Amino acid sequence: MKKTISILSALLVVAGLTACGSSTGLEIAVPNDTTNEARALLLLENNGYITLADGAGITATIKDISENPYNLQFQEVEAAQIPNILQDVDYAIINSNYAIPAGINPVSDSLAIEDSSSAYSNILAVKEGNEETPKIKALVAALKSQAVADFIEQNYNGAVISIVSDPGDGYATDVNYDELSGSVITVAASPTPHAEILAVAKDILAARNITLDIIEFTDYIQPNNVVDSGEIDANYFQHAPYLEDFNKENGTKLSNVAAIHVEPMGIYGGKQTSLDAIKAE
Repeated sequence: MKKTISILSALLVVAGLTACGSSTGLEIAVPNDTTNEARALLLLENNGYITLADGAGITATIKDISENPYNLQFQEVEAAQIPNILQDVDYAIINSNYAIPAGINPVSDSLAIEDSSSAYSNILAVKEGNEETPKIKALVAALKSQAVADFIEQNYNGAVISIVSDPGDGYATDVNYDELSGSVITVAASPTPHAEILAVAKDILAARNITLDIIEFTDYIQPNNVVDSGEIDANYFQHAPYLEDFNKENGTKLSNVAAIHVEPMGIYGGKQTSLDAIKAE
């Protein structure tokens, strides 16, 4: 009997040592949608916390992590919900369009942030075949205006960055605005910052008696579906890699007609206040 107890005691000691010696790592919330998860993982890789497998591209997931030296634990969450759980995880990687309305400043609050030259430019998308219609040309010109570029600079302080290289006056030279007078252009958008930016374009078009009807969505699926079905003329909410993957996965035929701005994705502290805690684990 004593021998049995001794063996059990030894096993418990070994188990206890094993548990104490294995770090569970810190928990990071990342977007669970295609391309944005890859984008978040690339941000971690660029900062030296993980390594992705060779060939892992814009659809990479946590399954493509080849090296995780700090044993980071990942929680895949719908992008829009990540700000709501920030306090429950050690870190979270958040899209700026969800950080801003949650009262999180991407410039001052992030612990690490993407380079402003990110390939993830936010774009205006339309149904294939409608790229050269007068309505779309007029909308593109309004979004590529100096007024929009100034609005972005003055209102977002680096959290949103205009990438229009040569902003114009808001009007296309090859569009007959008299013929468009009285018409309505419909566009789907996320509330922040896209709908806010579109409000500037709306004023530009209104000066030519063109109504811009902005319909707000909070998800990433419906804005593409309603443009593909022809219910809405255009949408402004996504980056180019997301659109490319969406078309591939859903058989939609949507076209990128203009890149307007970049929203750098950032790493934010929840339970932790510094990224130093990762390497300290």
